[in-house]
Amino acid sequence: MKKLIVGYAGDRALPDITAEAARKLTHLNVAFGHVREGEIQTGHLQNLAHLKQLRSYNPDLKILLSVGGWSAGGFSEAASTEEGRRRMALSAVRVLKSGYFDGVDLDWEYPCYAVAGIGASPADKRNFTLLLKEMREELDKLAKEGGRPYLLTIAAGADEYYLDGTEMEQVQAYLDYVQLMTYDMRGGFQTLTGHHTNLFAPTGDLFRISVARSVQLFGKAGVPREKLVIGAAFYSRMWKEVPDHNRGLHQMTPSSGGYGPEFTALAEGYINRNGYVRHWDDEAKAPYLFDGSTFITYDDEESLHHKCAYVLNAGLAGVMFWEYSCDKTLRLLDAIHKELH
Repeated sequence: MKKLIVGYAGDRALPDITAEAARKLTHLNVAFGHVREGEIQTGHLQNLAHLKQLRSYNPDLKILLSVGGWSAGGFSEAASTEEGRRRMALSAVRVLKSGYFDGVDLDWEYPCYAVAGIGASPADKRNFTLLLKEMREELDKLAKEGGRPYLLTIAAGADEYYLDGTEMEQVQAYLDYVQLMTYDMRGGFQTLTGHHTNLFAPTGDLFRISVARSVQLFGKAGVPREKLVIGAAFYSRMWKEVPDHNRGLHQMTPSSGGYGPEFTALAEGYINRNGYVRHWDDEAKAPYLFDGSTFITYDDEESLHHKCAYVLNAGLAGVMFWEYSCDKTLRLLDAIHKELH
C-alpha cells in the first residue's frame, strides 16, 4: 500500500504551497477549524479558495480540515451530551458539503486534560469515543449520498497520558488513521535538554518517550500498526544557559525549553554556522546543535531517512509533519518523499 505523506499547513500557508510540494503530498491537513458553540466553524479561514489550485496540481491529493490545536477548546463541552455530539457531527457534514475537504482531522489537545487551558472532564474519555462514533456514522451517511468516502482522523499525543485519557482500542475503529504527534516530546515543560522528535530513546535520557516507544504504546492499546502515522518536526526546540558538558545533551537548565528556529532559519544561519555545531546522536537517530550555551533539537534529512525506514520496516501507515511553512527550502518534504515513494 502506498505510504502516506501528510502535511499540516496553516491557512496563511496555503497560497505558498508549490505545485512540486502538492505532488509530493498524499494528504494535506488545513489548520485549523474551531469548535464554537458546539459546532465546527471555518469562517475565519481566508485562503480556502487556493485548495482548488492544489487539487489541479495533484488530483489524488486528499485535503482534510484539522479542527482544534493547542489551547483550542470547545470539545469537552460539545462531546458531553448526545445532543452535543450529534450537533458537532452534523456541523462536520456541513463543512464537507462545502466541497473544499475530503475529511476531518480532530486535534483535541487533550481529552481529560486541561493543561492547554481548555475545558476538560474525566467523562471526556468515554465521550471522545462516542463523539468519533457519531462523526463516523454521519460521514458514512454522507459518503453513501455522494458516492465517495470521507476520511476521519485524529492527531494524538505521543505518550501514555493520551492513552490514559482515551479508549484507543475502540476509538481506532472509527478512524482511517491515527497521527502520533511525535514532536514536542521534550522542551515544553522539562528543564532537562534532550531530543524533541527522536526515533529512539538514547542512553542517559530520563524521559524515555520516542517515536518507537509511542508506536509500541499505541500498538499495545489496540491501534493496528497499519493505521499509525508518525510525526516529523519542521521546527526546533531550544534551551538556553545550558552547561557546556556532553555537547549540551541531557543537561539541566534554569528554565524549560521553548520553540527554536524553524528549519528555514536553521539551514540559513544555524547548522554549522555562527558558532553552532551539528552533532549526531546515533542511538536516538537525531541531530542537535550546540554553541557552548544554547542547545537546539530538530529533524533533518538524516533523521527523516531513519524515520521513513522505520515506517517501511514496521509496516506503519506513513509520516506526517508540522508544519509546511517552516521549511521554505523544501528539503525535508523532499527527503520524506524520496524515502517513502
